[in-house]
Amino acid sequence: MELRVLNYFLATAQELNMTKAAEKLLVSQPALSRQIADLEDELGVKLFIRKPRQLILTPEGRYLQEQAKEILTLSEKTKRNLQSTTVISGDLTIAAGESIGMQRVINIISDIIQDYPMVKIHILSGDYTFAEKRLNTGTVDFAVIIGSLPLNNYYSLKLPETDRWGFLVRSDDPLASKKYIEAKDVINRPLIVSQQVIERNLFDNWFGNYKDQINIIGTFNLNFNGILMVKNRAAIMLTLDNLANTSKESGLKFVPIKSTITSPINVIWKKETTLSPVAQLFLDRLSASIQVE
Repeated sequence: MELRVLNYFLATAQELNMTKAAEKLLVSQPALSRQIADLEDELGVKLFIRKPRQLILTPEGRYLQEQAKEILTLSEKTKRNLQSTTVISGDLTIAAGESIGMQRVINIISDIIQDYPMVKIHILSGDYTFAEKRLNTGTVDFAVIIGSLPLNNYYSLKLPETDRWGFLVRSDDPLASKKYIEAKDVINRPLIVSQQVIERNLFDNWFGNYKDQINIIGTFNLNFNGILMVKNRAAIMLTLDNLANTSKESGLKFVPIKSTITSPINVIWKKETTLSPVAQLFLDRLSASIQVE
């Protein structure tokens, strides 16, 4: 598959109309139709269901659309990084979950873009599954991972910071007056937790005998929407410290759980991968920041 043809396919998949896609690409409609037909012949699958005035992506077409975006992103990133010479430039891309450890990462990034104005930074927010997928496809240089997770397939650098677990509640909630929260305190309370907590059963032992009485009503990937639910009295939120504004004016309070459960923070990158100059610079500065503490 040629990159040019993948660009043609993506434009067609976006417009779902061959004429409009051809106009966007500045090619003739018959030429574009032939390119798409040749691509389908090459792959041995139909990418579109053809209607008189509209195209519909097949399941195979939707899969290729997702993969083509990753391939073209990686291609463009590789091109920019190869074009950098003695002056450090190019793209530094990091996939990260929400964590207090990101402050250290942001500090390093801020220094780099001050010293090397030609560097472009891209930070993608998401959970472990999101970050791992992009790291494996090569569309990010590093991933910041929160929690005790299997990292044998990657190089890793553990950050000194740790994240503390607890509950985010409204300041007028009875739980807000507690020094810490036990599992029995949240029996039958509407509770939202991160998707990672569910997928990895992180709190099954902590819930203990009360597990069947814990009312988990939903999940979230990023904290912002969960915080809105807490503010609206829809739920309380099992989350990490330092991820929400808990000033007096916020109307929110973070109360740690009784057992001191913390999550380590690791920066990981693929083995047997040659880092770009800017990625190596980031890693060197991150390592140095840890060693001086």
